[in-house]
Amino acid sequence: MKNKLFKRVLGVALACMMSISMVSVAHAEDKEITIGVTSFADTLEPTEQYFSWVVSRYAVGECLTRFDEEGNIAPCLAESWEGSEDGLTWTFKIREGVKFSNGNDMTIESVKSSIERVIEKSDRVPEFFDLDNMEIDGQNLIFHLKRANANMAGSLADPLFLIVDTSVDDSTFAMEGPICTGPYAVESFSPTDACVVVRNEYYWDGEVPLDRVTLKCIDDQTTRSMALQTGEIDIAYNLKTENLIEFEGNDNYTIQELQSLRSTYAFMNQNGALGDLSLRQALLRGLDKETYCSALLEGGATPGKAPVPPTLDFGFDELVDENAYDPESAKQILADAGYVDNDGDGFVETPDGEKLTLNFVIYTSRAELGVYAQAAQSNLKDIGINVELNTVSYETLLDMRDSGQYDLLIWNVLVANTGDPENYLRENWYSTSANNTAGYNNPEVDKLLDELAATFDTDARKDLVMQIEQHIMDDAATVFFGYETTYLFSNNRVTGVKMYPMDYYWLTKDIALAE
Repeated sequence: MKNKLFKRVLGVALACMMSISMVSVAHAEDKEITIGVTSFADTLEPTEQYFSWVVSRYAVGECLTRFDEEGNIAPCLAESWEGSEDGLTWTFKIREGVKFSNGNDMTIESVKSSIERVIEKSDRVPEFFDLDNMEIDGQNLIFHLKRANANMAGSLADPLFLIVDTSVDDSTFAMEGPICTGPYAVESFSPTDACVVVRNEYYWDGEVPLDRVTLKCIDDQTTRSMALQTGEIDIAYNLKTENLIEFEGNDNYTIQELQSLRSTYAFMNQNGALGDLSLRQALLRGLDKETYCSALLEGGATPGKAPVPPTLDFGFDELVDENAYDPESAKQILADAGYVDNDGDGFVETPDGEKLTLNFVIYTSRAELGVYAQAAQSNLKDIGINVELNTVSYETLLDMRDSGQYDLLIWNVLVANTGDPENYLRENWYSTSANNTAGYNNPEVDKLLDELAATFDTDARKDLVMQIEQHIMDDAATVFFGYETTYLFSNNRVTGVKMYPMDYYWLTKDIALAE
């Protein structure tokens, strides 16, 4: 009986091994890989929110320009460009011989139409440039601007401006993916499961080495790490410092590290209780960001104080943080402003005697965001400020940000999305920006941002950025938690995996199976 049972178990095991072997062979023959990512977009419509980043990260969409591995602007669908001295006229020579993934030619007319589509559909465009009109001259697409732009080539490298085929039915873009020019095209898309892309047979820029790539949504960091260890995925994005030990000494994996151009911060909504400068100052002084980054994140981040991280040369060490961690000072500011705990529950009431509870909206597909938020809640309790955490999906967070339904709202972005911080600063702190739902309004900051847009000299731009940053810090406008170190983990089954300072390129035409 035992012998029969042993044979049965052995037979099942052999069958499983053969099955796995056959799957592996097929997997190799089909030239497929799987990448573990965090879910980010509930649609692939590139003009919605920041979802164009997904279309770019998944190697589906391309722009007129791009950023190289050093963060420099490089040609892509435009061969070259030139700007006028006043920054009001920019000429881009559009590349010939490019086709969309459906085989249609990418003409200069189709490029113009694609950019017009973005301008019509997205309220984010004014943060990049203010267009008067576009004209076509041979293969040159000429932009005439109402507001000077010293960095138009960088602006057009943002995935918002990726080029799509507007001659097709664009109502299918949301769930079937836009028709673009990248090395891959969307085969299927499920917002919470995976996006599968296949080789674009019409790709213009060399051989595409893989037949199919599955970008699998695995939001939990531990699960994503385990999936890489078991071979379920070949590349893992957004793993953290604490995952390093799991791969230590294992030569089967490659780990890349990059000092981040990302900033994690929280908007403080000045249209509500946090319209009071004293409350904002006290809140900032109650946050022990050094401990968050060095202990809770195990050294995986640099403590924040300013809009721009120290990885960019914009005078981080010279900026003065008047609201650095000082809990006793925070308590004194609250008391002086009339915030007192009258009912003895451990939390202060407003000067009018009303209960004070701050609604802190967060999402957790990035593990460090929850760490920051929970630590802040604990710190603020110690100085008498009551904070309730409201954990939602990223898509819901975007809706709550746009409608202003928050007191504090977590945010994590690339601070140099156009090559330097200008667009990032304008998008978040210019008084009339569509994204400035926190109600920040400093006329001097607006003036300096307008001056920055028309300034070409590098040193002068640095000085203007530093002035803008100092105003934002002095106004206690935003909680700057930290600037995280970015890691990219991959197994040695794949080659050509690279980290880019600009977080737009995850899957590229360079990623292939190892021979």
